[in-house]
Amino acid sequence: MGFLDGLLGGRAADFDSGNASTNAIELTRRHQAVSLTRQDAATGHLRVNLTWRMRTSDFGARRTSLLRHPFEALRPPEVLGHGQSMVNVDLDLGCLYELTDGTKGVVQPLGGYLGDVNAPPYIKLSGDDRFGSGSGETMYVNLDHREAIKRLLVFVYIYDQTPAFDRTHAIVTLYPSNGPRIEIGLDERHPEARSCAVVMIENVKGELIVRREVKFVYGFQGELDRLYGWGLQWGRGYKTKADR
Repeated sequence: MGFLDGLLGGRAADFDSGNASTNAIELTRRHQAVSLTRQDAATGHLRVNLTWRMRTSDFGARRTSLLRHPFEALRPPEVLGHGQSMVNVDLDLGCLYELTDGTKGVVQPLGGYLGDVNAPPYIKLSGDDRFGSGSGETMYVNLDHREAIKRLLVFVYIYDQTPAFDRTHAIVTLYPSNGPRIEIGLDERHPEARSCAVVMIENVKGELIVRREVKFVYGFQGELDRLYGWGLQWGRGYKTKADR
């Protein structure tokens, strides 16, 4: 649905058909789930990408008339230089996994748990982006082994900087092997949150369902674990200097 369509009371597009102009499905509170199986996209490598921007604070931001420039609302404030208003955030992408044989664990940059795409857990994190570059952070899920996957919880957390999810314009995008990409925006205002459960990928009687979660918590992975009942043991971890 376009921005002007929303202003004029236009009707939202069906959530599982994609957007013809952008070839994307946006999961929202109203349209929360999509079936990869019904989209013929439950095979091959599912690419999961996290991108974000460092943004200035809202204080003192230049105001623009939405009537004269309606699309300015979609553009984050421009970062003109380093200063006290700069938001410096290191977002990390991770995934809690549970396999059908009962194996549970996590794939994340912290601790170097980068996974394996060709062996259990069939999830591989490509690396750690500390600055919100154009490519962001990417994770691959091998859906050719979908029968071994029970559920995957993709999450994002702020490693070691000021909590500022509401000012990072973070987006998690899923790129299936077939069909439109799936986008989940983390734009809700939770200024003190440090972690967010973004999306659940679940094998329901052989059908792979992607469901929007977007649940913010004020702790880290252990709190997400308790929220979703994973039952893992957690300890405080740190990145090496080379990873910082």
